Amino acid sequence: MMDREKIKQLLEKRIRLYQGGGEKRIAKHHASGKLTARERLALLFDEDTFQETHLFMKHRCTNFGMETKELPGEGVVTGHGFVDGRPVYVASQDFTVAGGSVGEATAKKIWAVMDDALKTGDPFIFINDSGGARIQEGVDALSGYGGIFYRNVELSGVVPQISIIAGPCAGGAAYSPALTDFIIQVRHKGQLYITGPQVIKEVTGEEVTPEQLGGVESHAHYSGVIHFIAENDEDAILLTKRLLSFLPSNNTEDPPFYPELHEEIVAADESLNDIVPEDPREAYDMHEIIWRVVDGGDFLEVQEHFAPNIIIGFGRLVGRTIGIVANQPAYRAGVLDIDSSDKASRFIRFCNAFNIPLVTFVDVPGFLPGVQQEYGGIIRHGAKMLFAYGAATVPKLTVIVRKAYGGAYLAMCSKDMGADRVCAWPSAEIAVMGAEGAVNVLYKKEIAEAEDPQEEKKRRIQEYCNAFANPYIAAGRGYLDDIIEPAETRAYLAAALEVLRSKRELRPQKKHGLIPL
Repeated sequence: MMDREKIKQLLEKRIRLYQGGGEKRIAKHHASGKLTARERLALLFDEDTFQETHLFMKHRCTNFGMETKELPGEGVVTGHGFVDGRPVYVASQDFTVAGGSVGEATAKKIWAVMDDALKTGDPFIFINDSGGARIQEGVDALSGYGGIFYRNVELSGVVPQISIIAGPCAGGAAYSPALTDFIIQVRHKGQLYITGPQVIKEVTGEEVTPEQLGGVESHAHYSGVIHFIAENDEDAILLTKRLLSFLPSNNTEDPPFYPELHEEIVAADESLNDIVPEDPREAYDMHEIIWRVVDGGDFLEVQEHFAPNIIIGFGRLVGRTIGIVANQPAYRAGVLDIDSSDKASRFIRFCNAFNIPLVTFVDVPGFLPGVQQEYGGIIRHGAKMLFAYGAATVPKLTVIVRKAYGGAYLAMCSKDMGADRVCAWPSAEIAVMGAEGAVNVLYKKEIAEAEDPQEEKKRRIQEYCNAFANPYIAAGRGYLDDIIEPAETRAYLAAALEVLRSKRELRPQKKHGLIPL
């Protein structure tokens, strides 16, 4: 018979370890407006499904008095459970234990769940709340981070990886989130930066607060490092669950399917006929089209505040996940520039890796001209979109809503870039460039020599518009599969997506393409 005293000792050890840094540190943590590592996991996982791993792991450091210190759980809670009935692996850093610092044993716990996620093909979530590498452990701590980064790369494109920045995440630690697919940052609580404010002040003389340097405003609007803003820990967990609901567990599966949405009748939506203004220079909000096309208007926008001239995100069409890329005429006329090209390219490659069909809505006047864009490498960055779309083998559906000019027409997934279906609204304009610019090039001499240059220019612009400010020339050449009434858009895309579900496209065998990074 089992010795009852040993069972009692086990239960007592568990209780002590579950307390992390103890009541005082937990109280201080709560006072700062943050949940503990375990409280976050309780919100994430379905009730009574979380199974912890390596609770009893211990460090072996003897530097600076560390041999006498017990660090419960080594500052991280690891394990697996079910989120809405699907298996998910997690590492949740415990700031109440040594500031959540990462040492050798901490890293080994994280390595183990990442390795398991790769073996079983399930998503990995990393909740970051840490002071960084454990200084006392020196190179062992650095090795620990190296192993995490290596596994981030191994998991990339195999299972979805989501990082939550719920507290500090500084120095080399910031590279793990950057290697994952999506970053959710908590406002006023999470900070993400490589070099802290104090070091920056010493080296450059610049003074900046941690929030100004690495808060959500800097990364959501300027750097483009993060993908979602959460108002608090609870909001971050809800965002994580919503994001997972659109994604497959791994790259061999299709995304989750919702039969009840598939059974809905796809009727014409007359309101789509009234969204695009008659004046081609007038702006409108592309979201109005997206919300009417996706099931129930449910659209999860990604990187909403970064490069808003392009929109990316997830929706569903008759119950199946789609990735949406769309120009935004309400911001910079929907022009493509360096940041929007990077934003879209990464999203396209994610969707392709995880079997998510791509739907592209086009209203693009071209690539943004300017010295700074050229110096910044718009050629290289714009080429990323061409590469991403050209390399994608998932079903690709394109709707040309209005303008589709020049190289940007191609970069927004034209027929020549491998689109499986391309349709256009009657408002579509497909040309090398806009009418005024084209006329200035083609008829410069005739306009200059005319008795009334302004009238001649106006006449030539009208001629050009009659020839190109419609989709019929492109349709006549076979570059469009159809010209549709806007009201039919949802039905057209749903029917095309159903047929293209069985698409198979074989490419030449190679290790990987060389995207122009």
